[in-house]
Amino acid sequence: MTDNPQRLLAPYACNAVLSRGRFVEEPETAERSVFQRDRDRIVHSTAFRRLKHKTQVFVYHEGDHFRTRLTHSLEVAQVARALARTLALDEDLTEALALAHDLGHTPFGHAGETALDRCMRRHGGFDHNAQSLRIVTRLERKYARFDGLNLTWETLEGLVKHNGPLVDRDGRPIGPFAETGLPPAILDFAGAADLRLDSFASAEAQVAALSDDIAYNAHDIDDGLRAGLFDIIDLGDVPLAGDALGEVLQLYPDLERPRLIHETVRRLISRMVSDVLGETRKRLRGHDPANPDDIRRLDRPVVAFSDEMTAASATLKGFLFERMYRHERVLDVMARAQRIVTDLFDAFRADPEALPPEWRHSADEAGETKHARHVCDFIAGMTDRYAMEQHKRLFDVDPLFR
Repeated sequence: MTDNPQRLLAPYACNAVLSRGRFVEEPETAERSVFQRDRDRIVHSTAFRRLKHKTQVFVYHEGDHFRTRLTHSLEVAQVARALARTLALDEDLTEALALAHDLGHTPFGHAGETALDRCMRRHGGFDHNAQSLRIVTRLERKYARFDGLNLTWETLEGLVKHNGPLVDRDGRPIGPFAETGLPPAILDFAGAADLRLDSFASAEAQVAALSDDIAYNAHDIDDGLRAGLFDIIDLGDVPLAGDALGEVLQLYPDLERPRLIHETVRRLISRMVSDVLGETRKRLRGHDPANPDDIRRLDRPVVAFSDEMTAASATLKGFLFERMYRHERVLDVMARAQRIVTDLFDAFRADPEALPPEWRHSADEAGETKHARHVCDFIAGMTDRYAMEQHKRLFDVDPLFR
């Protein structure tokens, strides 16, 4: 039995009918599967709407044509849904995870996250993936019976583990958390242990994670070219991007620049998608999973790039790191953004009365760490624009961007 009568799911796909349910029991409906309802709750959440004015790389005032966290999330969802359909996975779960993966991001992108993590160093740090879990289990407050969105087990699992296991079989944190320990947002979630933090997530979650990489590589090239941080000819010697560019130039030697950029980027996406499908099918044949738990028990992801594509993607990311993320224009804006976040954190820590009225009610809760986390939640939820407005309100100076 499947949740979609129009097509069959693979045996290793998550089936909405067989979902492990929600942590707060709710009556379900016949019109929408549980994963469709998860997706819809994410789309209607306040945190999702705020992504419209959160930086991907460029702050909003720099132009209307650059990606934001919202447009990035939509592009990830498009790639993810296409992959899920081809692999006979549950498209709604995959889409929900793709749309939710960036909910926990701060204003000003990774610069804001770096600043907030530094501010929270004595109080458990800050991690945007963990903050996504905090948002959907605690900070969204609109339902009468529970905080958060009360998403299904499969969606919460995918949010927490889409990049792989967080602990080893003995419960010791691994990967990025080996030194710092698990983020408080995960430790504080009552159902964290039930999410099987020592295993991989579903194939649907793995598709969402890799779709994020595909979208990043493609649209950062597009945005970087539009911003003039590098020229299209600079891509000639970059693996993957150079091949795509060469193909376009051979077919259309006189193509104007905007079309040349788009044709290059679309071929880049197609190459990465084709590679994922080929490698994933190869791994599925090798492991022959009979159900979703067989995917979770493997010692490596089943959805992956080939070794060749992994190397090419790493080289492309290295190019973008040096020519885009480390460009002096970007570094200057991001340094200013970090100052805004740090100033706001210090101001709200020192004077809880400076918080908006709806945030003051719990600002006086006992404990320095709890108060710091409260301020952190408030700042992390800000859009770029709102953070700049708050900075100007508190410090009566121009918010640094011109």
